Amino acid sequence: MKPLHSLCGAGLGLRREHLQSMASEVPSTVQFLEVAPENWIKAPKQRRQLLAQILEHTPLVCHGLSLSLGGPAPLDMDLLKAIKRFLQEHQVVRYTEHLSYCSDQGHLYDLMPIPFTEAAARYVADRIKQTQDVLGEPIAVENVSYYCAPGQQMPEIEFINTVLELADCELLLDINNIFVNSINHGYDADAFLRQLPSERISYGHIAGHYVEQPDLIIDSHGAPVRDDVWQLLGKAYEYHGVFPTLLERDFNIPPLHELVAELDSIRRIQQSVMNQQKEYACG
Repeated sequence: MKPLHSLCGAGLGLRREHLQSMASEVPSTVQFLEVAPENWIKAPKQRRQLLAQILEHTPLVCHGLSLSLGGPAPLDMDLLKAIKRFLQEHQVVRYTEHLSYCSDQGHLYDLMPIPFTEAAARYVADRIKQTQDVLGEPIAVENVSYYCAPGQQMPEIEFINTVLELADCELLLDINNIFVNSINHGYDADAFLRQLPSERISYGHIAGHYVEQPDLIIDSHGAPVRDDVWQLLGKAYEYHGVFPTLLERDFNIPPLHELVAELDSIRRIQQSVMNQQKEYACG
């Protein structure tokens, strides 16, 4: 893997709709890219060649979809080894996964909440350590959106911090997920954000959501980022320093120039906070 300090500024999730365009020229605003390795490990040769062409000058991070770190079944070692080969082949800067699970006796096709308990924290931390041992590299886990909390015995923030400490891993800080959960579960997003460990933040995610009701919003990744989430991103930079941040858009994919315009918003917020702090620098 490339050193983490090769990441800087604003990144974008690479989608098939923009593959040909990106292969011709990656917009200068896009300073790094992200893919789900499961979507590429067995991709057609021509598509993989386009990816390699894009990555000649653009750093890559990988965000896994199906390792199921919190699941009851043993880790899929065949998948994990295939991911390791992909990471090495493309000099991936960092591999990340969701702090959730998506399988039992089969694939559930959704991200399910891990119970917020001491036993669950120890269990998932052990699986993260096992993953890191196989990969030979640290990973980052993402704080996820959730709509129920079965068997909860501790606050979400305590659960996340316990897992990070026990596993000695990094955090993929998803700003929209904090905002979504704060509305759906009635907590203070600002207070939650302040309690996260700055030194463990690998990079960030930001995305749009759908407002179903005033007290129920859905983490859809299918719309532009809303103003409240942009404001929370600025707070994250103030509390933790400016970190690389990636825009996610998984549905209702707009033309590339519209996503580039959103990336400009990330960079403006980063620059504003950097002007105040004078601490952040790209490696």
